[in-house]
Amino acid sequence: MTAVTETEATSVATNRTTGRERLAGLAQRRGSVVVLALLVIIASFSFDRFATVGNVQNIAIQSSFLAIVALGMTFVIISGGIDLSVGSVFALGGVLTAYGIQWGSVVGLLLPLVGCGLIGLLNGALVAYGRMAPFIVTLATLLGARGLVLATTDEGSTTRLMSRDALLTKLGQGTFLGLGIPVWITLVLFAVGVVVLQRTGFGHSILAVGGSREAATLMGLPVVRNTMLVYLISGLTAGLAGALAAAYSASGVTIVGEGLELDAIAAVVIGGTLLTGGAGTVGGTLAGVLLLRVIQNVINQVGTLNANYQTVVSGAFLAVVVAVQAYLSRASR
Repeated sequence: MTAVTETEATSVATNRTTGRERLAGLAQRRGSVVVLALLVIIASFSFDRFATVGNVQNIAIQSSFLAIVALGMTFVIISGGIDLSVGSVFALGGVLTAYGIQWGSVVGLLLPLVGCGLIGLLNGALVAYGRMAPFIVTLATLLGARGLVLATTDEGSTTRLMSRDALLTKLGQGTFLGLGIPVWITLVLFAVGVVVLQRTGFGHSILAVGGSREAATLMGLPVVRNTMLVYLISGLTAGLAGALAAAYSASGVTIVGEGLELDAIAAVVIGGTLLTGGAGTVGGTLAGVLLLRVIQNVINQVGTLNANYQTVVSGAFLAVVVAVQAYLSRASR
């Protein structure tokens, strides 16, 4: 009788532990969605202009460019890396778009993709083959890409304008079903990202690499190739976001993208991806981006707060999220 009682007690304790682990893992992956929903509900009742069509459209279009950059960053961080160059690569993509569009919209789109993709490949090669620290490698390319932006724009004094009749400009400024076309492009890219991460061998491989590079190598996974691919994806998405932002503003502005890499990393981490790699979701990143933009919009709605508080609030929120994630990560294990 005693043995049965002890067995039952052990079973109950095990079930409780498993339940806590599952709840902690769920909170880590879906917490940003819950917080976003609560914030939207509260803001909708607190501010008359928040839930208006115009404001929602503005949040969506402003979120789209950061979201595309953060999508590439998600794959990099899940693999256990980091990419600090995306802000400068974003700016370079916009400048190359404004420069190349004089030969047509196709060149205006391909030029930033090729140029920024090559920077991503360089990052990947140095990290994968050179076994160099991603932080140092991407910090170097951050400076290099920003230098290219300044060199091609006469130290930033020349801003190339894009013809509003160009197909690419119309794409960046156009709308469909009430939302900007860049927003629809973002949604399509995220849908593809979900499939790639959850339903393909490549996605499972980078999750394994982020969990343990040594174990992934022993399993026979193409660690080097996939490491290069995630940095290539990051370069391409940053370049594409820069091209769409340039098309939206019809100009290749040189000062954009400063600090964008930090916003992208913040969105990815807030979305539930571990900075140490090995766990994360694409959908969580989208929720993280929207959460950052909604917070900024709410601060603007308040009106009495200085715009600089956006950075203070975002930084404080990120610090809280990282602390909570660390706790949830230990609890889920």
